[in-house]
Amino acid sequence: MTRAPAAAPAETTAAAVAPTGTRAARLRHRAVLLVPTLLGIADSFLVNDIDQPLELSVSLLAAFALLLRRRLPLTVFLATMPGLYIGYIWFAPMIALYTVAALRPGRARLGCCAFLLIAAHFFPYPISDLEITAYRENTLVLIDASVTSAGPIALGLLVRTRRELAARVAELTRSLEREDRLIADRVLATERARLAREMHDVVAHQVSLISLQAGALQVASEDAAARDGARTIRQLSVRTLEELRHMVGILRAAGGGPRETPDDAAQPDLAPQPDLAELPRLIEMSALDVTYENGVEEDAPTDRTVERAAFRTVQEALTNVRKHAPGAQVRVRVAQPRAADAGLLVEVRNGPPDDGADAPRLPGGGHGLVGLRERAQSLGGTLEARPTRDGGFVVRAEFPQRAG
Repeated sequence: MTRAPAAAPAETTAAAVAPTGTRAARLRHRAVLLVPTLLGIADSFLVNDIDQPLELSVSLLAAFALLLRRRLPLTVFLATMPGLYIGYIWFAPMIALYTVAALRPGRARLGCCAFLLIAAHFFPYPISDLEITAYRENTLVLIDASVTSAGPIALGLLVRTRRELAARVAELTRSLEREDRLIADRVLATERARLAREMHDVVAHQVSLISLQAGALQVASEDAAARDGARTIRQLSVRTLEELRHMVGILRAAGGGPRETPDDAAQPDLAPQPDLAELPRLIEMSALDVTYENGVEEDAPTDRTVERAAFRTVQEALTNVRKHAPGAQVRVRVAQPRAADAGLLVEVRNGPPDDGADAPRLPGGGHGLVGLRERAQSLGGTLEARPTRDGGFVVRAEFPQRAG
């Protein structure tokens, strides 16, 4: 029996099913499932008459099976084979074969599916109608069956390859973006290291000169108060150099500076980091009228990063008092609330400035409080800075028990 030439398969799937979050995406997803099924139903009624219950039944079964083709592509393809062999339908088997090639590729799997489709196309129903001696007609049917099976497979593999290429291009784009960010971070780190070296060369030289001059004054002066002041200046200069050396080391390490030696690696900190135990010394050297209230027990579990942030908060607040409120009385309070998971409370409160005191002309960029607030927020805490009713100022910071 000679069969009609196979019709070209319709494009029934998109490159990828869009997410069903929007109404348009849901409609598209449903259309991808329903359109092939409707084509299969129409093909079933066009090829088979209503008075052919067996042929029409297997054909409709193949058409409705297409609703599950994305979940069970191979099973759906096998379910369409009776419709092709008995009912002479084309759309459902070809769409099912296309889905297998697009979603479940594999040489052995596709070879078996192609063989089944060619066999169902070539052999007539019933098998007794096969005329073995009709060589010309059988050859044409075999060629037609081969082309019918090759078309959906080629189209399915093409769509799958396109999907993989699109995913690869997207991955390469993301990789290039990450590489660009890494290059930008590297350039920034290198510039940061260069600035650190310049800062060290300039600031360290000036502070060293201050320390030398203070040492000379301490030796040469006969006034005890002058010697004490010179000694304090020298101690502050040495401490400033230590902290500067530590910060420059951190910046150079982050900025791609020289590699560490094994001895350096064993000692990552270039200088001791300040903590709550250093606050009395800081207050003593501030040359301010400060009342210090320490409400933190010695064995209280406090994170070193939190203690360092608290120290820097008091240090910056005392510097601002020295700049903007000379002669003012200062109250520094460090406390730990009674709650079990409580953190650390730091409060620096100063009164109004003394009109008779000389205000030092110290440079300021206005970034101190901003930096303190950012430091507190980065640790999961808060910082409040505001003027008081009596003309003073208060800086209040709350830090968690552990840095977040």
